[in-house]
Amino acid sequence: MNLTPAPEQAAFAAGLHNMLLAARVPAAADAWAGGDHGPGRRLWSRLAELGVTALAVPAGCGGLAAGPADLVVVAEELGRHAVPGPVAETLAAVPTLLAALDEPGRWLPALAEGKILGTLAAPPWLPYALDADAAGVVLLADRGTVGPARAGASKPSLDRARRLFEVSPAGPARDCPAIARALDLGALVCAAQLLGAGRALLDAATAHARTRTQFGGPIGRFQAVRHRLADVAVGLEFARPLLYAAAVTMTARDVSAAKVACSDAANRAARTALQVHGAIGYTQEHGLGRWLTKVRALSLSWGTPAGHRARLMAELAEGDRWN
Repeated sequence: MNLTPAPEQAAFAAGLHNMLLAARVPAAADAWAGGDHGPGRRLWSRLAELGVTALAVPAGCGGLAAGPADLVVVAEELGRHAVPGPVAETLAAVPTLLAALDEPGRWLPALAEGKILGTLAAPPWLPYALDADAAGVVLLADRGTVGPARAGASKPSLDRARRLFEVSPAGPARDCPAIARALDLGALVCAAQLLGAGRALLDAATAHARTRTQFGGPIGRFQAVRHRLADVAVGLEFARPLLYAAAVTMTARDVSAAKVACSDAANRAARTALQVHGAIGYTQEHGLGRWLTKVRALSLSWGTPAGHRARLMAELAEGDRWN
């Protein structure tokens, strides 16, 4: 079992990182938060040119039929750069559901080409559809069925760049055996985004500790600061193997373990980054809040930490019963 990216995956992640560095993602995220999807859609078009939006789409529909590990590699970079939009929905869950519904000609080619984004609601894990106003396909997965949905009233989110919408059925729903896998893939991609956001927060806190001076030198020389940053780095590195193990096995137990570990590590990174930055970290102008609020929102999305812990304990108890 490979618990780290393969060399070609690492090379792709590096190229994606460099593209996003030059793409003015913060400006696109700010526009997205204000209801202007233009810059964000152009960013998604550039992602499509790299094949990102085609990863989970079947080869017969213009996709790459990539595995979960490839999704994890990409999602970590998207989380690291706080890319706006329905990432887990468009890259993982919606293509999985559409492929299972045997509707290859309707939406999947457009998803693969980045012409549309996809989103869904799936109570209770996803009571609302993320960015339904920007999506070309909106699905509702409920009680074992999946069907098209229409967006209703919007709901506030902890993250300004995340817009949540109530949805209602817009057509007949069909039985879909792939709902469980689609939700687990979405949770896995969400966990990878959290890991990437945690990395970004650690990088920001480390850079600030090296340049912020107090009592005649950088604050990074103080052991209290070093130890906090080291704890964050250890937490992120311990979460990574769980994430890649889940990408290999795709069992409910491992996906929940990865989501819990990445949520905990990213939240620790958020707390530490805010403590290291001090009051400036609270200001919107500084930009640290882009990751602080995203970590909080993502940790509660695709199943809460409490929900995943409960599922993990149930899976472990079931395994013990048969051993």
